[in-house]
This record gives sequence, C-alpha cells and structure tokens, in this order.
Amino acid sequence: MKLSGKEKVSYGLGAVGKDMVYMLSASYILYYYQDILGVNAIAMGIILMAARVFDAFNDPIMGVVVAKTRTRWGKFRPWLLIGTLLNGVILYLMFAAPPGLDGQGITAYAAITYILWGVTYTMMDIPYWSMIPAFTEGGKERESLSTLARSCAGVGSALITIITMMWVPMLGHGDERVGFQRFAWIIAVLFVVFISITCINIKEKSNVDVEPPGVGQMFRSLVQNDQAMTVVWTIVLINCSIYITSNLVIYFFKYDFGGADWNSSYTLFNMFGGAVQILSMMLFFPLLRKFLSAIQVFFVSFVMAIAGYGVLLALTFTNMSNVFLLFIPGFCIFAANGMLSVLTTVFLANTVDYGEWKNHRRDESVIFSMQTFVVKLASGVAALIASICLSLCNLSSDTSGAAGSAAASSVAGLRMTMTVIPIGGLLLALLLFRRKYILTEEKVREITEQIKETSEEPQG
Repeated sequence: MKLSGKEKVSYGLGAVGKDMVYMLSASYILYYYQDILGVNAIAMGIILMAARVFDAFNDPIMGVVVAKTRTRWGKFRPWLLIGTLLNGVILYLMFAAPPGLDGQGITAYAAITYILWGVTYTMMDIPYWSMIPAFTEGGKERESLSTLARSCAGVGSALITIITMMWVPMLGHGDERVGFQRFAWIIAVLFVVFISITCINIKEKSNVDVEPPGVGQMFRSLVQNDQAMTVVWTIVLINCSIYITSNLVIYFFKYDFGGADWNSSYTLFNMFGGAVQILSMMLFFPLLRKFLSAIQVFFVSFVMAIAGYGVLLALTFTNMSNVFLLFIPGFCIFAANGMLSVLTTVFLANTVDYGEWKNHRRDESVIFSMQTFVVKLASGVAALIASICLSLCNLSSDTSGAAGSAAASSVAGLRMTMTVIPIGGLLLALLLFRRKYILTEEKVREITEQIKETSEEPQG
C-alpha cells in the first residue's frame, strides 16, 4: 500500500522541525556564547569539535540500540519521541545560560549543554532517517520520500536562516541574550509539535527481524562500501565549507559591512538566501533534472557555489554600501547548497543498493547513522575554523559593530576565511566525487536489476 498524502506531509513536518533545531544550534551557538556571553572563541571551538568527536562513537551505538528495540509502537517511534522531548529541553537550556555564571562557569555550562544536545539529537535523528525502509515499499517511493524529507529539512534550515535575527531582537526588546532564550523556547515547542505529528501518523509497515550489527561491524560495513565512503567524505567537505560561511556571515555583517543598521541588512540577505534555497530544492532542481542527469546537476551546483564565493570575495574588497549587490553571489551559493543537499541524499541512498550488491548485506542503518555523524562532524570542524578566525582577527563583543570599527587586517582575515577556505573545500569535494563516484543512473539500474534477479532465485 502506497504512502498517503497525510503520511508524506507528516514525515515532512518532522524534517522541518528537526532541522530548525539543528540550524539554530549549528549557526548561532558560537555567536551566542562568544559574541554575546564573552566565552573565549578558541574554547568554544574546542567544545564544539570535541562534542562531534564524541558523536563518532555515540551515533553508531544509537543505531544499534534502535535496531535492538522491540515495543508495541515499533522500534523507531519511541526513540524519535523521547529524543525529541529531551532535545527540546536541552535546546532551551543551551540558549538560557544563567546570568550569574561567568568565566569558567559559563564555559563549563556551554560544554555540558552542547554535548547533551548532541546526544539527544542523535537519539532522535537516527530513528527518523532509519525508519524510511520500514514504512515505504522501496524503489521510487523510497527515493521520492527521501528527497521530500531532505527538501523539507532544507525548508526548516532556511526558515531559521531567515527569521532568527529578525525575531531575537524583537523578542528580547533589544537584549540579544533574552531574545535567544525566548526564541529557543518557541523553536523547541514547534519541534515537539511537528515530531509528535510524525509519530502519530507514521506507522511501521514492516517488522523484519534482522540481527543488528555490532559497532565494529557497522564501521566495517561502511568501509567496505567504497561508494558510501566517497559520498560521506563529499558531504563532510561540502557541509564544512557551507558551515564556515554560515558561522561567520553574521560577523561579516556586524563588523565588516557594518553600520548602525547592520542587523536589517543581515536579515534581508538571509531572507533572500533562505527563499532561494527553498526554491532551488522545490523548483530549480526538478527543472534542471528534466535536461540533465543527477550527476550533471551536481557538477553544475559545484560550479555555481565556487563562482558565488569568488564573486563574494571580489565584492568584499569594494565599497559595500548596498546589500543588494551581495544578492548576486548569495543566489549562487544558496541555490547550489539547496540542490547539493538533495543530491547527496539521493546519492547516499544509491550506495545502499550498491552495498547490498557488493557485500550481500543491506545496511540502511549504517549509512544513515554515518550521515548524521558526518553532518555534525562538519559543523564541528567549521565551528573550530570559525573560532580560530575570530580569535586571530580579534573580533568579539568588545567591538562596537560600526563600519570600519575592526582593524583592516582583521576584516581581511574574516573575508578570506569565509570565502577562500570554502572554495578549497568545494574543489576537494568535486575532485573526490569526480574520481571515485561510479553510480551513474545506468549503473544504479543495472545493480537494481541484479539484486532483483538474485532475490528471485530459489534458495537451495
């Protein structure tokens, strides 16, 4: 029985909610603790990176725990709901640091809450993606739902990009610390509501008892799947490049673009970028797919992103008095990011079939748990790079935020970090993917047919 529209909408809403939470943490946690609360930038970078290293062990372990779960509500929904409730609470606490803390106290608070946030997010995220095979029939339906969910996740990310610095000053009446606390509470509530709708309306249609692999076996399965490894490393490089920019763009507007009205310019730019990102997933990608293969669209997206960063770098060394000029590189970067996020999910799904064909084992849980890990790893690496940049460039809350208030060398370092390093990361990703990825549409069809033929053979 095919999925109903209600089930698709419910699953998509869950993706919107969880990526709103993720983007709020990935893009603003460094700004909140470093620029608003005054935590040392390097200390924050180390905290964010250490939490991601911890996730290297936590994610696959959670995959095993989920696989071994047996309840009347299935193996996925209990963890999805429990993880969401806990993560919503931790998200609020993370952006509600007690005013009385300072120095080592606030640094310790940031470390504890961020690590707990990562653990509880994993508790929810892995069952969310791993449950797809349990209520879809495979083939086109599974690919279609994966693409829809990734597109909805992009919508959630884009919404946070658009509204955060619009709502935070308004909710805090000019006090960003209070504004972030109230905004985090609103996002946490929406998150719980959206995932609850998912849990209510999505039910597992298959309950095949497959012995769950151990952690070591899970990593071995991934390493033995060379195509999965290629896509995983490509995702790391792409997301690291994008997250470096997303972490630093608020500092760019505050200390480089400057002016008393920098917040309005930043919000306007993000509104434009968020809209473009949504359109790229919902409109531009399907349109290009009518004329180009998925891999060709992938390459086009890379060219757009790299060109966008090049134009942005050139514009930063001109008199940036008009935010609308930044829309030119912004369009290329945001549109490319939207299409790349959809395509990497599709390519990752293809590696599941490839792994079954090559290794005679279907490892959805391995692939999707590693996807969760590598995305968070990329955000940790990006945050560390951004924090080093902020420390070396001496950009902090001590700076007034007016145009020209930061030293010329500091501004130049910020510009180079948020453009040149992402260009290098994207070029590496493009080179790796071009050399290693072999799953063209023809190859995928061939593998699918061979798997089908093998499954239909009588067992001796």
